[in-house]
Amino acid sequence: MARAIFISYRRDDTEGEAGRLFDDLMRAFGEDSVFMDVDGISPGVDFRKAIDDNVASCGVLLAMIGPTWATIGNQTGTRRLDDPNDFVRLEIASALSRNIAVIPVLVHDAKMPHPDELPDNLKDLAYHNSVEITHARWNSDVQLLVHALGKYVSPSAATDTRPVHATVSVQLPPPNAPVAVAHPPRPSNLPLVLGVIAAIVVGLGVVGFLFLKPGTKATPGPQDQQSTAPAPPAQQDQLSGVWTNPSADGKNGLNKIEVSASGNELTLHAWGKCMPKDCDWGTQVAAKNGNEAKAVWTLEGREAAVTVKPDNGRLSVDVDNTYKGRAPNTHHFEFDRAQ
Repeated sequence: MARAIFISYRRDDTEGEAGRLFDDLMRAFGEDSVFMDVDGISPGVDFRKAIDDNVASCGVLLAMIGPTWATIGNQTGTRRLDDPNDFVRLEIASALSRNIAVIPVLVHDAKMPHPDELPDNLKDLAYHNSVEITHARWNSDVQLLVHALGKYVSPSAATDTRPVHATVSVQLPPPNAPVAVAHPPRPSNLPLVLGVIAAIVVGLGVVGFLFLKPGTKATPGPQDQQSTAPAPPAQQDQLSGVWTNPSADGKNGLNKIEVSASGNELTLHAWGKCMPKDCDWGTQVAAKNGNEAKAVWTLEGREAAVTVKPDNGRLSVDVDNTYKGRAPNTHHFEFDRAQ
C-alpha cells in the first residue's frame, strides 16, 4: 500500500521530533499512511532511484527543519546541502520535481531558509508556507497539522486520534468519551465499626477498674516496661532509592526519580522521558511534610511540582504542572523500585 505521508529529517538536527511526530501521525492516519526512513536499500541498488521511488508513492512530504538544518556539515566540513547525494536534498528535490505537496515543519525556533541558502533544485522550498511545532504546545500544534493534512491523506484504518506523545504526561480525551456505568452502592460498614469500637472501650474500662480499684496495686505488665523492639524504619529510608515509572508516556513525561537522604535533608533527582535517552531534569532539595516530600523544577515552558510518598512498597507520585497562558494540570503515577 502506498505511503501517504513522507517525513524527511536530519538525524543530527531533528531526530527526536521526527520520531515523535511519526508516532502521532501514525496514530491519526494509520500505520500504512506514514513513512519516515529510507532504509533496507539492497546492495547494488541505486539509492537515488530508491529514494525517488519512495517519495513518488507519497501524497505529501513533511520537511522537518531545525536550527542547523541548512548549515550542518559532513566529516570533510562541506555543507551537506551542497552534496548532490545528500539524502535530505534528494528527498525534497524529488517531491518538488513531482509537484508533490511539501510542507516545511519548523521546530526549536528554527526559521525558514533563504533562497540563497538553498541549492538550485531546492530554492522553491523557501516559498512554501511552513508550520511550527513548539515544545510547549506540541499537542495542539500537531492537531492543527493533522487537520491540514486531511486534504492530502485519508486514514488507512480506524485509528485512535489521541496523540501518543505530549510535552508532559498529558493525553487529550477521545472525541466520544465512554459513558460511565453506574454501580450500586456498597452497604456501609459504619455500624460494624462502631460496634467494635464500643466493645473495645467497655473492655478497657473493665480492665482499668480491676487493676486500679482502691487497695489494689497494679502489677506492671510487659506493656509498662521499656520496649526493646527495633524502631520502624525512618520515612526517608522508605523513600530512598531509584524509582521508575512503568507507565511513563509522552516526551519529557516523568520517567525516573532518585531519592537520596543525607542527615535531615532529602533530595530528588528526576529524569523525563525523551528519545533516544531520558532528559535529565537535575536535582532539587525536597521539602518534607509528614510522610511526603515535594520538590519543584522549572522547565521549558512550565513549572513541575513533584510530590512523593511511600505506598505499600511503591512510590506514589503526583506531578502538578503550571504553564504560562494555559490551564494547569495534575497527574498521578505509581513508581516501582528499580532492581
